[in-house]
Amino acid sequence: MTTPVTDPAPAPLPAPPYYAVIFTALRTPGDNGYQETDDRLMELAAEQPGYLGIDSARRADGLGVTVSYWKDEASIAAWREHADHVLAREHGREHWYASYALHVAKVERAYGFTRPAET
Repeated sequence: MTTPVTDPAPAPLPAPPYYAVIFTALRTPGDNGYQETDDRLMELAAEQPGYLGIDSARRADGLGVTVSYWKDEASIAAWREHADHVLAREHGREHWYASYALHVAKVERAYGFTRPAET
């Protein structure tokens, strides 16, 4: 079972192409300041040029997947080098993550479905 971390609806995105940064991580036990930092970074990321949106979910066993969407590779690189993001990454390796993997992909096709509201 997954528990949404952000808005339970998929991120509204423009027509492709755009980029997806897929971050899959296994958390260490305990919060250790993680949630406060994560909330702050999500807000900060949303202010960055080229940011398009985010989808995130975490299982009870600590495995989580966060996909952030970006206009281009330059926007991803700028976020990667943002001072607050650099500090959080370093702290994450030391305290929050047992393991993680990151993948960057170009989205060339996308589609979705939304069930109409029942009246």
